[in-house]
Amino acid sequence: MVRWRSGTVRSVRRSWRGAVELDVTTGDGPLRALAYPDLVGSPEPGDRVLLNVGALVMGLGTGGYALVVALPDRLPPDPVDDGTTRDAGHLVKARYTPLQPIRLGVDEEASPHRAVMAAAESIDGMPVVTADLHSALPAILVGVHADRPDARVAYLMTDGGALPAWFSRTLDGLHGHLAGTVTTGQAFGGDLEASTVHTGLLAARHVLRADVTIVAQGPGNLGTGTTWGFSGVALGEAVNAVAVLGGRPVGSLRISGGDGRERHLGVSHHSLTAYGRVALVPADLPVPDGLEPGLAAAVDAALAPLSGRHRLVRVATGGLDAALRACPVPLSTMGRKLDQDHGYFLAAAAAGRHAAALLA
Repeated sequence: MVRWRSGTVRSVRRSWRGAVELDVTTGDGPLRALAYPDLVGSPEPGDRVLLNVGALVMGLGTGGYALVVALPDRLPPDPVDDGTTRDAGHLVKARYTPLQPIRLGVDEEASPHRAVMAAAESIDGMPVVTADLHSALPAILVGVHADRPDARVAYLMTDGGALPAWFSRTLDGLHGHLAGTVTTGQAFGGDLEASTVHTGLLAARHVLRADVTIVAQGPGNLGTGTTWGFSGVALGEAVNAVAVLGGRPVGSLRISGGDGRERHLGVSHHSLTAYGRVALVPADLPVPDGLEPGLAAAVDAALAPLSGRHRLVRVATGGLDAALRACPVPLSTMGRKLDQDHGYFLAAAAAGRHAAALLA
């Protein structure tokens, strides 16, 4: 069920690429709301807005936002389809929901990249780092650029978390540091749109000309606390896709010494499920040196059963702490900052460093 509210925009708080944060007054009192102008238009003070407040009321991980569904008294104009823009596309995302956007797919006939994509069959040995949380993205990027500052790094955003790439303030802050973003499946709003992880990987390699690609879901993952009930488990399928396309899969391990939940201490059970049971092909699993001794022992014990399928790679971490502290965006995972869960970010950066080492 959708929990609906009607409200009036009091003020525009701030904006970033693709999103606008608002103060809205409703019958329940003031709310923080988020609008995506490409979907609903640009709200202004005094506008009436229709809101979906379900996740906010339930206290779910939406960043504390009501979501603007429409500006009913000031609808945006229809896009102009001149045959040369994204509006010439036929790729429907968030399909059969009330806010389904129609985007130009990177491999559609109207796309300027059609010929390149039609000919692409391999990603040419490109290292691809997979991670189960969006929060790993900046740390992996830092790890790549610590040793290869000129490497072109693309981000492939899967649809396990937020569907609009615009929701991510991390992506906004990484603009200029990434070669670009490809949104795949039901996700949308990237620099390029792809229908599958496979076409997304090909687009990252052959259109964005990436040396390394990072694959992770958007922010706001879904989890039930059970073995299989986590959207990030799909990263195991991404490992398979990388191998099918002739890439080099590198698994960023979700390591933690700061998570209060036992199932995530050491190596998270989600990493063990994704790499140990879903991924059917070998991947490199970088293990960072420099972990606190107790955490290091727990990590080694957890990974022992995976050593028969995957390559456990020890990665020196000298310089990575300084690189993480110089990250262009704030580092945070589940509310924990760098010093509160240092092992998590160090492991992600180590995966990036290893991917950089695989470049010719």
